[in-house]
Amino acid sequence: MKIEEGYMPFHGYQTYYRIVGEAQPGKAPLLLIHGGPGSSHNYFELLDDYAATGRQLIMYDQVGCGKSSLPEDESVYVKETWAEELIALRKYLHLDEIHMLGQSWGGMLEMLYLTQYDQTGVKSVMIDGSPASIKLWTQEQHRLITYLSYEDRKAIAEAERTGDFTGPKYLAANDRYMERYCWDDPDENSPEPLRRPTNGKRASLIAEGPNEFTENGSISDFELTDQLYKIHVPVLMTNGTDDLCTPLIAKSVYDHIPGCKWHLFQNSRHLALLDQHDEFIDVLDHWLKEND
Repeated sequence: MKIEEGYMPFHGYQTYYRIVGEAQPGKAPLLLIHGGPGSSHNYFELLDDYAATGRQLIMYDQVGCGKSSLPEDESVYVKETWAEELIALRKYLHLDEIHMLGQSWGGMLEMLYLTQYDQTGVKSVMIDGSPASIKLWTQEQHRLITYLSYEDRKAIAEAERTGDFTGPKYLAANDRYMERYCWDDPDENSPEPLRRPTNGKRASLIAEGPNEFTENGSISDFELTDQLYKIHVPVLMTNGTDDLCTPLIAKSVYDHIPGCKWHLFQNSRHLALLDQHDEFIDVLDHWLKEND
């Protein structure tokens, strides 16, 4: 398959993009928006084979991570920057008609884009494991923590009390929490794209905070639940049964978007593309064909 890579000038920085396959008549391209903030396009390479169906895939690294520029200026790391980058990318690559799939923070960025900016030319949207409310997200993370061992709960509570997230007991507890609800730390058995660095730790710390349940960064005020009624394109909400994005979080999105559909991946954590790969591809394929 043809793979094209390039860089888009953006606000004095550069945004890396990667295009897999070629556009086909009757099949709008799929724009993939990664999570974080501070992750990268890497895990979307697990979808590369799907381009063989004739669906062009477009992925990119949001500024502050991956192969894109890594600005020193902390004021860059706000939701408005990434929304403006999405607008600029559509214009730069002439993505007049597209489907969109956003995972985790990527789905939040989709919701921000569709409620505050523009819905023109968006044929469908898949929101994969994303909250519309950081307040609800942090509440649910603290509930998930209650299922950890007493020792891990104690270590996390102590770190939150002191604000010190560097201790070995906390770090081990947070690792086990992430392995249970997000994904495993990459090792030699992990798919190659997941073993690559995302270069986004600084962006994550500035925008999100030290972990998934503290959320004291620049997006900590993210709250769009009451704005979701504005979305009038077809939306599919997805999440996993063992996901950081709990069914309650998913339902809070599903309930507020007119005509929204919902798919729950059994035995999946925060990246169904990894945990339930074949089912994820099948659900995605049916959704896109339905909305071409």
